[in-house]
Amino acid sequence: MTRSPRTLLINPTIASRHSARFPLALLNLAAALDRRGESRIVDGNLERDTVAEVLRALDRESFDVVGMTVMGGPHVPEAIKLSRAIRAHSPRLPIVWGSYFPTLFPDAALNAPYVDYAVRGQGEETLVELVAALTGQGPAPGSIAGLSWKDGERVVHNPARRFSPGQPPPLLPYDKLGDPRRYLARTFLGQRTVAHQAAIGCRYHCTFCGVAAMFGGATALPTAARLERELGYLKYGLGADSVQFFDHNFFDREAEMVPLLEVLARLELPWWCFARADALIKLSEASWKRVRKSRLRMAYIGAESPSGQMLKEIRKGTRPDQTLEVAEVCRRHGVIPEFSFMVAPPTHTEEETEQTFAFIRQLKRVNPACEVVIYIYTPLPESAMHEKDRGKHRATPLFDRHGEPVTFPTTPDEWAQPRWVDYACHADAPWLDERLRRRIDDFVTVLRCRYPTVQDMRAPRWAKRTLSAMAAWRYRLGHYDRPWELRLANRFVQLRLPQVQGL
Repeated sequence: MTRSPRTLLINPTIASRHSARFPLALLNLAAALDRRGESRIVDGNLERDTVAEVLRALDRESFDVVGMTVMGGPHVPEAIKLSRAIRAHSPRLPIVWGSYFPTLFPDAALNAPYVDYAVRGQGEETLVELVAALTGQGPAPGSIAGLSWKDGERVVHNPARRFSPGQPPPLLPYDKLGDPRRYLARTFLGQRTVAHQAAIGCRYHCTFCGVAAMFGGATALPTAARLERELGYLKYGLGADSVQFFDHNFFDREAEMVPLLEVLARLELPWWCFARADALIKLSEASWKRVRKSRLRMAYIGAESPSGQMLKEIRKGTRPDQTLEVAEVCRRHGVIPEFSFMVAPPTHTEEETEQTFAFIRQLKRVNPACEVVIYIYTPLPESAMHEKDRGKHRATPLFDRHGEPVTFPTTPDEWAQPRWVDYACHADAPWLDERLRRRIDDFVTVLRCRYPTVQDMRAPRWAKRTLSAMAAWRYRLGHYDRPWELRLANRFVQLRLPQVQGL
């Protein structure tokens, strides 16, 4: 009798225990793997000594494959540490990397002795087929769509796998995480906020976005029955009182959203989601009524830039006037818009940055409750884009501050260097000089002190009010340079940074 293949799925450490949310990617992979075999999950966000926990699992149990989700940024050095430890402990055990990093940079991922296979794009079907191949129960790796692998010294990239809505299980295997209630967190949404992903993908093709690179403009929404079943379990089974949706773009086409909004309106769980300005301003009053009843508290909206030309170049598909309009629409309907902006682009770096600062002030006049998250613009190399999008626009050549062409890393170890971790996290760029970096940091310091985020549940209200009053004169006069007193105060009152800590 053939033994069922066993797979160890690992989420490298990236967040604090308080910030740990369900490892949804691994739960979906486990659901797919368990149809033909068995799986176990080790979540580094809860198992603080992840290496020791993984090695204990390898000592106690027999596994055929190790699969690791690698998002990029701080995930990469943790994934390297885990992979090296596994390779030293079990040299013959195949190690598979999946998720955004190997999708965007498969050559770099495989240019390391501790990575054997890279799963590109959606992973459920690809990983199931790979496990079958490695255990002699399926076709050879060369026939598996969406897989990159090593054939001796040669790296082979199999054809991409077509987007698929998949076969979602009746319920994700939350029991594989021990007590799932450990993942419920106190946030501004509620006392027991749960993370959930209803839909996958996004139909847009933004050139800077890993979601576009991974899904190529495809998306799949759940049925209303499935959403109600899943949220019903989270609310009534686990006791969740609010939801943070990890959907890449929650509001898609209105006709398809109405049944989902009706489910949310019935459950009345306060929620947070990603959204687009153009989608929200097109919603009918009937749909906004459902949104209000569903208790949507905040929508994260990628405004990106006040420059229409830049929005066109990055294929965002929205306009600056729509950002202003959605700020007003959200104000009328009691939803807090959380706008993200990208500053310091490779060209017109200082000019574009100052225009963004002025536009943010304009947004605050339209809707004082709106929140702002600022990132450094760090575009993807063309080779990292989805094959559908490569060559469709003329990429701007990238040069560092010394005028030298930017050369991207070619190995995981190079991507794990602090400057490239910062690049992946939109925190720094090779063309950004120290003077402008300080200018951006000064503006962000004044802005976040003047308008502390409602997501901050730790800083006392009196402290936030004091910081806001201290920053008021600087913000009013536009005097951002060297806010020493605010930085000093922040040593005693550490305000929450949504771009770093999330909810």
